[in-house]
Amino acid sequence: MEKIDVTTLHDNVFTTIGKEWMLVAAGNEEKFNMMTASWGCLGWLWNRPVAIVYIRPERYTHEFIEANDTMNLVFLGNSEEARKAYAFCGAKSGRDFDKAKEAHLTPVATENGCVTFDEARLTLTCRKLYKTQIRPEEMLDKSIEQWYGAKGGLHDVYVVEILDAYKK
Repeated sequence: MEKIDVTTLHDNVFTTIGKEWMLVAAGNEEKFNMMTASWGCLGWLWNRPVAIVYIRPERYTHEFIEANDTMNLVFLGNSEEARKAYAFCGAKSGRDFDKAKEAHLTPVATENGCVTFDEARLTLTCRKLYKTQIRPEEMLDKSIEQWYGAKGGLHDVYVVEILDAYKK
């Protein structure tokens, strides 16, 4: 993977996150987990490039995010193999499976010590800056409530600084 300046990315964030999806990976080469995410934001905040990531506290990956200062956002593309990996990593827990092995992903460490995968077309290495939680009383549009309740707990929201970008 080639290290690139994150400000040179030309990906459409609406299709990259909303249609392609991403893996949120945290931990190190010895012990890590990843999960599929199709909600998120990329932008500019506090005079730096940032991503905003939404993680439910009951997710196994949440434990790794809480225990580490860094995480990686990993984009595998839209190939059939990538879609299968996203589907598996979004439906199965790392508590029960070796997700990398089952999804046919090859873990490799980035400079921040966190894991990405050799199959990734793009990896954003990130450092946590800010955390909050989605709160029902702050929902101005009540239709948002449909995403919670039986579907799971309220997301923790992480604003992360994008430190580096790697492209295949």
